[in-house]
Amino acid sequence: MSAIRPGQRWRRHTRRELLAAALVGAGLTAFVVLTYVVVVLGGGVLLGRTSSPSLALSVLATAVVAVAFDPVQRRLERWTTRTVLGGRASPYDVVRRFTTTLADQHPDSELPERLARVLRDGTGAESAQVWVDMVDRGVLAATWPPGHVVGPGAHARRMPVRHGGDDLGALVVFHPPDVTLTTVEERLFAGLADQAALVLRGARLRAELQDRLDQLSTRAEELRVSRERLVDAHDAERRRLERDIHDGAQQHLVALAVNLRLAGTLATRSPERAATLLAEQEQAAVDALETLVRLARGIFPPGLEEGGVAGALRAALGADPAVELVATGVRRYPSPVEATAYFCCLEAVQNVVKHAAASTTRVELIGTPEVLELSVVDDGRGFDSAAVSGSGLTNMRERVESVGGRLVVVSAPGRGTRVHVLLPATLPSRSAV
Repeated sequence: MSAIRPGQRWRRHTRRELLAAALVGAGLTAFVVLTYVVVVLGGGVLLGRTSSPSLALSVLATAVVAVAFDPVQRRLERWTTRTVLGGRASPYDVVRRFTTTLADQHPDSELPERLARVLRDGTGAESAQVWVDMVDRGVLAATWPPGHVVGPGAHARRMPVRHGGDDLGALVVFHPPDVTLTTVEERLFAGLADQAALVLRGARLRAELQDRLDQLSTRAEELRVSRERLVDAHDAERRRLERDIHDGAQQHLVALAVNLRLAGTLATRSPERAATLLAEQEQAAVDALETLVRLARGIFPPGLEEGGVAGALRAALGADPAVELVATGVRRYPSPVEATAYFCCLEAVQNVVKHAAASTTRVELIGTPEVLELSVVDDGRGFDSAAVSGSGLTNMRERVESVGGRLVVVSAPGRGTRVHVLLPATLPSRSAV
């Protein structure tokens, strides 16, 4: 089959459209004349007035034409579209139909699909698409026919949609390689693109709102999972403390209480044995105190309230010569911030000792009026930070995010690891949340 040249296709479509318009005009003229004949002349015969038209009948004929003109015109246009144009509306009818669609009370979510349908019907393309430009990508808003798969070799014709210098998206039509758009269809294409700005702006707003909703839903799910992990961790820590208190400090204190009662009993019977037993309880009290201190160290760092985060870390890391601690401009911060920096630093250093095989580790604290910055850098074996996410890193990240901070871990095999923590210098008040 030979290809249809654009000029031939344009002439053929134009002739058919002129013929359809002529038939519509002739039909409307016949309708007006027939109405006048039936109402004015026929009514005059019935009333016995054939010499001159009746004014009342003329007014009635005019009213009938005014009321029935639009319905008759639509019926004639549908008939000519079906019989003369093969069921395809003329481009000008398509533009008028789309303008009517915008004026009607259709849901905004349906407008992109209606636009794609009008575009496809008006250009005679295989399919039409409506694309919306987002900040970082294009989004397919509608396709007509729905679910249509573009065949191999199909040519795409794209018309951008702009408004006020803003790129909103594009209209795309697909047609066989041996068919091109006529001049009239090109004008239709451009006309629809000019009128589509409002539709694409609404579609982009809906897409942005959907993206935001998806992000919030993902964040809500992450928070739910994080809270479940925190609850599990708190329960596990509570059980550990109960066990340690029962097996350690409680036993020391029970033994101390028993021995003190025994010493009181022996005080009158055997003062020498009572004195010896009381002397022994001094060491028992020291042991119980040390046990309680060890337990308290796991709950809150010793010296953190008195000396701040820099002093507490010096006390905790000072015994390790492979760890260098440098503090610059560090002052006092809210307790949750100082505790977060302290525990994250110890967790990072502990990871270095367990896994990195590093020769040196540098801990740096930098304080400003806005943030407290913590960096733990080692020259160990490193790891793939994109593929590894252990419980230690997860706990650190959750602790940092709980006070509004940010954790960044940079590492690569053979290149060491850098743990960088940024914490706010102040926390929002409860009334401001």
